[in-house]
Amino acid sequence: MTPGALLRLTVLGIGVLACQPSGAPPTSDSSLVAGAKIGTPPPAVADGEWSLPARDYANSRFSNLAEITPANVKNLHVAWTFSTGVLRGHEGQPLVVGNTMYLVTPYPNVAYALDLTQPGFPLKWKYRPENAQAAVGEACCDVVNRGASYADGKIVYNLLDGHTVAVDAATGTELWRVKMGDLNRGETITMAPLIVKTRVIVGSSGGEMGVRGWIAALDLGTGKELWRAYNVGPDSDIKAGPRFKPFYPQDKVANSGTASWPGDSWKVGGATVWGWISYDPELNLIYHGTSNPGPWNGVQRPGDNKWSAAIIARDPDTGEMIWAFQPTPHDIWDYDAVNENILVDLPMGGAMRKVLVHFDRNGFAYTIDRATGQVLLAKPFVPMNWASGVDLNTGRPNVNVDKATAQGKNVKNICPSLEGGKNQQPAAFSPKTGLFYVPTNNLCMDFEGREVTYIAGTPYIGGNAPETGGPGGYKGEFIAWDAVHGRKIWGIKEPFPVWSGVLATAGNVVFYGTLDGWLKAVDARSGAVLWQFKVGSGIVGAPMTYTGPDGKQYIAVYSGIGGDMGLLIAGDVAANLPFDVRERGTTLPDLARYTSWGGMLFVFAL
Repeated sequence: MTPGALLRLTVLGIGVLACQPSGAPPTSDSSLVAGAKIGTPPPAVADGEWSLPARDYANSRFSNLAEITPANVKNLHVAWTFSTGVLRGHEGQPLVVGNTMYLVTPYPNVAYALDLTQPGFPLKWKYRPENAQAAVGEACCDVVNRGASYADGKIVYNLLDGHTVAVDAATGTELWRVKMGDLNRGETITMAPLIVKTRVIVGSSGGEMGVRGWIAALDLGTGKELWRAYNVGPDSDIKAGPRFKPFYPQDKVANSGTASWPGDSWKVGGATVWGWISYDPELNLIYHGTSNPGPWNGVQRPGDNKWSAAIIARDPDTGEMIWAFQPTPHDIWDYDAVNENILVDLPMGGAMRKVLVHFDRNGFAYTIDRATGQVLLAKPFVPMNWASGVDLNTGRPNVNVDKATAQGKNVKNICPSLEGGKNQQPAAFSPKTGLFYVPTNNLCMDFEGREVTYIAGTPYIGGNAPETGGPGGYKGEFIAWDAVHGRKIWGIKEPFPVWSGVLATAGNVVFYGTLDGWLKAVDARSGAVLWQFKVGSGIVGAPMTYTGPDGKQYIAVYSGIGGDMGLLIAGDVAANLPFDVRERGTTLPDLARYTSWGGMLFVFAL
C-alpha cells in the first residue's frame, strides 16, 4: 500500500454486528485436530517469558501459561498501563525477559526497558536512536515497527530509515548500528528481526517504491553483514545454486528470477521481506515471504515475476535458496505473500507431515510440506472470487479471467481486496486444539491499471484500487481454522477488518483486538466471547502473555491504531493531522466514531 491509496473514493457505512460465532457449529473435543503439534521446539526460554516476536521459532504465538481459563477470564482487569509517547500504528508486541519488559515504538523507534519488580514499573533505560526524518515520507503504509528480538543480552530491532541496531539489554547502551537499506531509493525497514543461532535475519520494505527486495544476515555480536540474498534477479544474486530444488517442474528454470521478467525490469521489481520469519532447527531452514512485484500494473511486467509474492525457504547460515513457491504468480492484485508461515506437524493423509501453514493475502489458506515446498492443501478462508481454486498438481491458482486486472480497464468487485483476506496481522496456533486462530478481512475492490514510470524513491504503483465491504455485511472475521481439512470451525464477525495479531494459551483462551479498540478473550474450542475490554485506541498489535515477578499471568497489548487501516483507509482517526482525512475518501469512515490515534501499552491480570 502507498500514499496514493489515500485517493480511494469509496465511502461506506459500518453497521454494528453481534460478536457471536458463525460458520460451523461449536466443536466438541472429539472433532478437533488430534495429534497436531508445534513443529519446531522453541528456543531456550522459560514459559513465562517472551523473547522473540512470535515467542518461538515456529511463529505459533502459543504460550504454555494456563492460569487464565474460560472459567475465570471474566475477572481480568487492567493491572497497569504505560504511554509510549508516540502516535501512529503500534504493530508488533512487547518482549519480557526475566523481570524486564522491552517495548519499541513506531517512528522514531524509541526503545524502553521497564522494571517489572518495582512499584510503578520505572524505566531501567530509554534508548532513542538516530533515525532520519526523511524515512517518514518514504514509508508506504505508516511508520510502523513490528518489534524486537532478544538473545545473548541484546535487544535487536530495525529502524524505519533502514538501519538495524543492537542495544545492551541491561543498560540500553547502543552496541552496534548498521545501515542495511538505501533510503534514497525508498528502502525502509518495518519488520521484526529474527535471531537464529548467532545470526540476525533482516528484510527490507518498500515494494511500492520499486526497490529490489532482499533478506540478509548480520552477526549478532558485531553487526557485520554475513550474507545478503535478493529475491529477484540472476541465480547468483538470489542464491539459487545446486541446493535449490523447487517442488514444481515449471519452477526448475535457470535464472528464473530474470527469465520471468521482461528485460531488466526485475531491477525495480519489489519482492521485499517486510513480514515475519520462522525457523526450523531440525531442517535448518528459515522461511520468509516476499511482497508484490512492482509496479501493480502487470502489463508492464509480463511473466511469473519470480520470486515476488512468494514463500521462500533458505539456509540461515549461507542464505542459499532451498525451495520457493509462488501462491500468486504474476501478481496483478497486490497480493503480497509476506504473511507468517506457522511451522507445525499435522496428520495429513494418514501420516504426520512437517508442514507450514500460510494464510495468504490472496484468500487461500495453504498447508505446505516445509521440507519440499509441495502444496498439500489450499482452500479459501475468506469470501473470494478472483480464482476458483488451486491446482495441486502445479500449485497454481485457477484464475477467474473476469477478475484479471489490466491497464486502462476498471475491473469491478474483486475479492479479496489488496488488503488481502489476511494482511500481516499474525495468526496463532494451539497444540491443545490443533486449530489456527486467524484475524481476517472481508473487503473487495475495483482495480484499474495504468502506466507508470520508475523514479527512484517515489511510488511505483500503476494502479488505483478503491475498496468496499465484502459480501455478508461485515468487514472482518476472527476464525478458527482446521488446516488438515481446510475448513473453518467457527467465526466471529466484526464490523471492521480484524487487524490485530492473536495470542493462544494453554488455558484454552485466545486473545485478539479490534480496530474500534476492544481486546477480546475467546474460548479456543467453542468460539464464545468470554470477556472484552475497551482500550484507548484501535488495536493493530499482537497480544502477548508473561509471568510477573509475583507469579501471576499477565496479558499485554499495544493500543494505537495505524498501519494501512489507521492511515490509508480509516476515517478521521488522526485528529492531529493538518488535514481532514475524510476529504480524501475512505473505506472505513465510521471508525472515527469509536477510536482515534494513540500510543499506550495495556497490561491485564486476574
